[in-house]
Amino acid sequence: MRDVGELTTMTQEAMQQDLRALFRGAIRVSLELFLEAELEALVGADWYARVGGRRDHRNGTYRRRLLTSVGQIDVAVPRSRASGSPSAVVGCYQRRTAEVDAWLTSAYVNGVSQRNAGELTEALLGERVSKSSVSRVAAQLDAHVDALQRAPITGAYPYLYPDATFVDARWARTVENVSALVAYGVGADGHRQLLGVSLGVEESEASWAALLQQLVDRGLTGVQLVIADDHAGLAAAVRKWLPEAKRQRCTVHLQRNVLTNVPHRSRKRVAREVAELFRPATAADAQQQLALTARWQPQLPEAMACLTKGFAATRTFYDFPAPHWKKIRTTNGLERLHGEINRRTKAVGAFPDRASALRLITAVALKVTVKWSDRRYVDVALLERQGTKRAA
Repeated sequence: MRDVGELTTMTQEAMQQDLRALFRGAIRVSLELFLEAELEALVGADWYARVGGRRDHRNGTYRRRLLTSVGQIDVAVPRSRASGSPSAVVGCYQRRTAEVDAWLTSAYVNGVSQRNAGELTEALLGERVSKSSVSRVAAQLDAHVDALQRAPITGAYPYLYPDATFVDARWARTVENVSALVAYGVGADGHRQLLGVSLGVEESEASWAALLQQLVDRGLTGVQLVIADDHAGLAAAVRKWLPEAKRQRCTVHLQRNVLTNVPHRSRKRVAREVAELFRPATAADAQQQLALTARWQPQLPEAMACLTKGFAATRTFYDFPAPHWKKIRTTNGLERLHGEINRRTKAVGAFPDRASALRLITAVALKVTVKWSDRRYVDVALLERQGTKRAA
């Protein structure tokens, strides 16, 4: 005999199946009613009506299989002799509802590969979606890429954060490691905003110049500080396209560069001391503290040379309001964004082409940065008041 728990489980499963079947039936009936109403508007007359304004005649129905959020349904689509079938309700040649397409796009952005999407839809909806179908749905992300690249930039953006990450993409029949360049800015309202994403052959002056030119052409103005790592190509592109902006070298990047010249056994101690260099209240105090690290010279000459050479470029943040220092001395604000991009791109492996890489990276970036509008990053009014005091 079956125990009560098993019978209860079977009853619950049967109820769920019955409910899904009921919902599918309701959706089918509703769609057919809407289709019939649309066809009546095309024909200009109801069934068997004899009216002078008739524009067409009915010509039977045909069956169309449609994948919905509750499973697959067969819809009887009416048609007319001259105008064909109504298309406003389910679309021409549509085999899935817009809800399913949106769900597939979200799953793709969040890490479900095109190969596994079919198994997922089969498990949840009872119908396997082909890889080509997922590819077509993912291609709709091109609209988001185009929208970001064309969106006008209004108002001043005093702080600009450009950074790069790298992905593998097929190019000229071989897989190459290409650079994904990302830039976001802090606007006059103090909120961060994603400004641009582009894909370069490599992280070079030409690729950075192309992105900065795009931003300037779209209206980027008012940049007072560019926070980035110490990349010569990026620095040259900034000098060309944002000549009035100051540059702040990311302090975290400098610390990492210094530690590459330090033995593993000493890295924790040196890392703590380097981090302390950026905590003093003034640039002069920081310079005095740098002098204390001269004792490294005998044992760590390479690390000392790296620190001394890059230190001046990391002190620019002192020229700006103190409450902003923590946010403008590093590019840490991009770390989570790059982490999400890397997590998703690793699931893909090598992209079939650069366009698909740009498509997915942009979609992931938009998804991550949509939360930025919920909280102000810095109080830009402090920057304005400091500028007023200097002018006075």
